[in-house]
Amino acid sequence: MYERILIPVDGSSLSESVIPYAFGLGKAIEARVAFVRIIANESERTHAEVELSALAHGLDANFRVVESTDSIPATILREAHVVPHTLVAMAAPGRSDAATSVLGSVARKLVHISGESILVFRGTGKPAPEADFTVSEVLLPLDGSTLSESMRLEAISWARALGARLSIVQVLPETLSNNQLLASYDTLDVSYVASHANKISHEFGIETDYQVFHGHPADKLIEYIDGRQDVLVVMATRGHNPLHSTLVGSVTSKLVRNAGVPVIIQAPKALMGDLPSTD
Repeated sequence: MYERILIPVDGSSLSESVIPYAFGLGKAIEARVAFVRIIANESERTHAEVELSALAHGLDANFRVVESTDSIPATILREAHVVPHTLVAMAAPGRSDAATSVLGSVARKLVHISGESILVFRGTGKPAPEADFTVSEVLLPLDGSTLSESMRLEAISWARALGARLSIVQVLPETLSNNQLLASYDTLDVSYVASHANKISHEFGIETDYQVFHGHPADKLIEYIDGRQDVLVVMATRGHNPLHSTLVGSVTSKLVRNAGVPVIIQAPKALMGDLPSTD
């Protein structure tokens, strides 16, 4: 598991909304939690250090203020790589919030350029957990692809570390359930997720279940979570050009925006390349 969770903040309450979730997960896996704030020039340092020091002191965490003229995603990645086994955890404002935080587009770019797992959270207006965030269920969406299955071990690791149930979910297009010629497809896909669940339960000794739904994947996953705050989603996202995509792809983007739970996302490593030079 991770040895450190790194939270990029920018002084806004939006960027700090991920804190209860990052600290709750950090406590559960005995990982250190640290903050980083990126400034464009040295004149901003004193003000940034005062604010960040107060935030970190109240939470007994380390912090760094980093001056950089490079892109914010590139700078965050460099800071993450200073300490091996670091998970970046950050808030992801929606489009309407983009003007209020420098992190408005950073989460999207960071996911796509890193090729690493990133924890992303966007609040839905509900109060954050007053106590440490605790997880009773780790949700792993699978769609039959190698890409979706690439997050299997990460989901297992989180479920074991958190003592949580692992739920494997597949969502099939609604049209399949209305087509009698494809009636057997349902049975095949139940077998697909069931075999994953049974194998994981047998090999790793964790509580595992599975579900198959029909409809739009993001809508069904949000409906399944149903406003709960004890769920951690672990999933892969399809690849897109990081400068011309939604947050992390249509399904993942909608889930992050509306589910109100933290989502650990990884884009295909093949997307790694030159980091954008500007934010």
